[in-house]
Amino acid sequence: MQQFANPQRFVRIAKMLTPWLLGATALLLVTGLYLALFVAPPDYQQGDAARIMYVHVPAAWMSLFIYACMAVSSAVAFIWKHPLADVAAKASAPIGCVFTALALITGSLWGQPMWGTWWVWDARLTSVLILFFLYLGYIVLWSVIDEPTRAARAARILALVGAINIPIIKFSVDWWNTLHQGSSVFRMDGPTITSSMLAPLLVMAAGYNVFYVTFLLIRMRTEVSQRRLRTIRLGLEPVPA
Repeated sequence: MQQFANPQRFVRIAKMLTPWLLGATALLLVTGLYLALFVAPPDYQQGDAARIMYVHVPAAWMSLFIYACMAVSSAVAFIWKHPLADVAAKASAPIGCVFTALALITGSLWGQPMWGTWWVWDARLTSVLILFFLYLGYIVLWSVIDEPTRAARAARILALVGAINIPIIKFSVDWWNTLHQGSSVFRMDGPTITSSMLAPLLVMAAGYNVFYVTFLLIRMRTEVSQRRLRTIRLGLEPVPA
């Protein structure tokens, strides 16, 4: 991990990887959407309406995964003072926020024909909505606190405290009686979803993951450049008499 601690070295590596990752993202997402729309069979109960799961389910996975990455990065920043840890967490937040919003919107579109309502205040939906507000709160903290060190510390605390919500989201369908169905992929006894529907789901999930890594690197490069520019500007400012 220390070999990437130098921001300039990281920027060089990220710049080299970005075009390849963009190509992989496009390939995986196009392939996943093709499989989801034209190859995967309709659900035996929900029909073609279930095809929205190929967008919704991986987005929900990513909303949890990215927040977990933010919490780990915040812990690394607290414990080891890694110079890129806060940069990674800050760069991740808007991406995770978009995935969480996508999960909420597509879940509502899927829920209306299945449940007869756009929204219910059950444990899974409510905890994901809280996750969305945690992302927004994290982003706002960086925006409203001018001093970077104080902003980073406040954002780390929020990310670590908010991580309590991750197991609540994951196990909410097991702990409480909810309308939301339980897990059908990540189960101790194996997936309960047929392979013809699981394959497109996993391809879309891979596409979302590569998308995250790609735009994480882009945003981190931008953040490193902005911090260097800020340092240069502060160095050029005259010292008060």
